[in-house]
Amino acid sequence: MSPLEAVLAELIAAEGPLPVDRYMGLCLGHPRHGYYMTRDPLGARGDFLTAPEVSQVFGELIGIWCAGVWSAMGSPATVNLVELGPGRGTLAADACRAIGRAAPGLAAALRLHLVETSPVLRAVQRERLAGAAQWHESLAGVPEGPMILLANEFFDALPVRQIEKRGGRWHERVIGRSDEGLVLGLGLEVRHAGGVDGDILELAPQRAAIGGAIGERLARDPGAALVIDYGHLVSGTGDTLQAMRDHHHVPITDRPGESDLTSHVDFAALARALAAGGAVVHPALTQRQFLLAMGLEARMAQLSARSDDQTAQLLRRQQERLADEAQMGNLFKVLAATAPGLAVPYPFGPS
Repeated sequence: MSPLEAVLAELIAAEGPLPVDRYMGLCLGHPRHGYYMTRDPLGARGDFLTAPEVSQVFGELIGIWCAGVWSAMGSPATVNLVELGPGRGTLAADACRAIGRAAPGLAAALRLHLVETSPVLRAVQRERLAGAAQWHESLAGVPEGPMILLANEFFDALPVRQIEKRGGRWHERVIGRSDEGLVLGLGLEVRHAGGVDGDILELAPQRAAIGGAIGERLARDPGAALVIDYGHLVSGTGDTLQAMRDHHHVPITDRPGESDLTSHVDFAALARALAAGGAVVHPALTQRQFLLAMGLEARMAQLSARSDDQTAQLLRRQQERLADEAQMGNLFKVLAATAPGLAVPYPFGPS
C-alpha cells in the first residue's frame, strides 16, 4: 500500500467512495503524497517523456512561433511569456534561446512567468532557467498585459469526472475499497441527457474554467495562446483515463500517488471554453502539421549537416518521435487562440 492509499482508505471509510475527479486530484496534488508534489516525473529515469525532452528543436520552433505572434501584436515593449505546467523548464529555455537568436527585440521585451504548483519541479526550473522567471500558483497571479501563453501537456493532467450509463441511467464513476484494495465502480445517479448503455462520458470543469480564464485575458489584452496536448478534435464518449509509471501503463488504482494520471483532452470543449471567455479560436492542427509547417525538417537537416553519423541518426529518431503519424505526430493536437482583431497566426491560417 502506497502512503497515499492509506490516506485514501481512511477518507473513503469516513465519506464513502470518491468521484474520479477527486481521486485524480488527490493522486496528483495531495500536499504530502501527491505525484507531482514529490518527484520529477520526466525523462528516461522518470515515468514519461514530453516533446521538449525529446528534442531541443521542439522548443526552438515554438520560440519562433512566439516571435511571429509578438510581431503581429505590434511588438509591444513588454510582453508576458506564460507557460502553464512547465515541467523541467526545458520548453521555456529552448524557446527563449531561439527567441534570443531570431528576435532580440522580443528577448528584451519578454517577462517569463511560470505557473507551477510542484515544489520539486519549481526547483528544477529555477536551476534550468537561472532564476530568470517569476513563479505563480495559477494564471490569476500573472500580471495583466500583453501575453503569449504556452500549455504543453498541461490540460491532460487536470482532473476529469467520469459518468457511465447503465440500465438506462447515468451514474458517477467512483473509487471505492474492497478486500483487494481500491476499486473502480458506479456511484450515485446523475442527471444527463442522451447516450446509450455502456457509454462513458468525461467531463472536465477545471479545463473549462482555465480555458475560460485564458479567453478572458485575451479579450482584455493583445496576445495569443498555444495549447499542445494529446486528445481528440470532436467531442465524444469513451474512457481515456490512464496511469503511467516507469513508461508503462498501469491500472489507475495501482499505488496511487506513484503514477501519473492523465486523460485525453477534448479540444472541441476546450475551444468552446476559450471562445466563451472572449478569445478567437482557430481550427486545430495535428502536431505533425504544426511542426512540419514551422520548419522541423529544415532545422533537423541543419543540425544533422554538422553532426557525426551517430548524432544524425539520433536526430532522425527524434524527428520521427515528434512528427511521425504512428507516434506523437497525429495523437497530439495544437490549438491556437488569439485576442480579437489579431491576425491569424501562422500556420493556422490559409496556406
